[in-house]
Amino acid sequence: MFHKTIILSLGILALTGCDAQKKTRTETEPKVAEMNSGTNTRIPSDQKDMIYLSQGENKFLKDYEMNVIFKGISEDSRCPEGVNCIWAGVAVAQVEVMGLATRPMTLNLASMDHAAKNYHQSADFNGYTITLKEVTPYPKAADGTKALAGKYKIGISIQKAETPSGSTTK
Repeated sequence: MFHKTIILSLGILALTGCDAQKKTRTETEPKVAEMNSGTNTRIPSDQKDMIYLSQGENKFLKDYEMNVIFKGISEDSRCPEGVNCIWAGVAVAQVEVMGLATRPMTLNLASMDHAAKNYHQSADFNGYTITLKEVTPYPKAADGTKALAGKYKIGISIQKAETPSGSTTK
């Protein structure tokens, strides 16, 4: 009988300790964005419009009712660090987006706008404008862009579009 009492009291103590940790964690954590993978990404208050994705990462953005997948970098002609170049170059990220009631659409977002070469930093989808803000890491002269394969991370922002455009808007 004594053993049962000890085991029961230890079990109750363990459960109350777990509940106290959950309460403390939720009160002190900053705002988090939901992700499809089940983990959380912290969003600093000064950059709450920025969404960061690693290559191959899939996120469901509840606020925008869309799923975003960073497929990869299709082109990276940025001038490597420590090298003098005539043109700064551009990185083109392939981002697949899908709304709750739409088919997937792949957007090619460039690190800069250059209409003559068909590079666009922003694209419209389902009433939102998706803009590529960051591409990291930057190529290095010694390694080149081949060493960066699979290591890319991007930062995008999503804003309400000013005017509806295209066939993806209802």
